[in-house]
Amino acid sequence: MNLDYQKLLPQDFSKSSRVWIYQSSRLFSIQEALDLESRLEQFTQNWQSHGSPVQATSLLLFGRFIIFIADESQVLVSGCSTDASVREIKEIEKTYGVGLFDRTQLAFYVREKIEVIPLAQLHYAWEKGFLSNDTLYFNNMVSTLEDLKMNWIIPIEKSWLPQRLAQH
Repeated sequence: MNLDYQKLLPQDFSKSSRVWIYQSSRLFSIQEALDLESRLEQFTQNWQSHGSPVQATSLLLFGRFIIFIADESQVLVSGCSTDASVREIKEIEKTYGVGLFDRTQLAFYVREKIEVIPLAQLHYAWEKGFLSNDTLYFNNMVSTLEDLKMNWIIPIEKSWLPQRLAQH
C-alpha cells in the first residue's frame, strides 16, 4: 500500500488551513468510494460561512479517512458552517451504515495494511508485539494542513501513545 498522500493535498491552500479527519469504522467499497468522493466534492464546492463560499476541499484517503480542508485566509469557518459539515458526515454515516465519530478506534499501518485497534486493546496489542515504537499511527487529531502533511502518519514513538502505554 502506498502511503504517499501529501501530493494529493492542496498546494495553493494556506499551511494553517483547518483540517477535520473522520475515520470510518470500515473500508468503503469501490462503488461507495466513487459515490462518496462525488458527494464530498459537491459539499465542499457549496460550503458556505455566513453566505460566503468557503475555500475548501475534501479527500477520501485509503478508502477509510474522510478529510475536509478549509483555507480560512479569506473566509473563516464559523460554528454554523462547522455544524453543516458535521450534519453532512452524519448523513454519510446513515447512507453507508458506518461510524465516523468513534475516536476510541485507532488506526495503524501493520503488515502492509491499515489495522484498527480499539483503545481498550492498545496495551494488549503492544504487549503481544503487534505494535512497536516504529509502527505507523494515523494521528487523526491533526488540525492544520501543515500538521496533516507532517504529523498525520507518524511512528507510535512520536505520538501521544507511549504516554498512554506507560500508564499500564
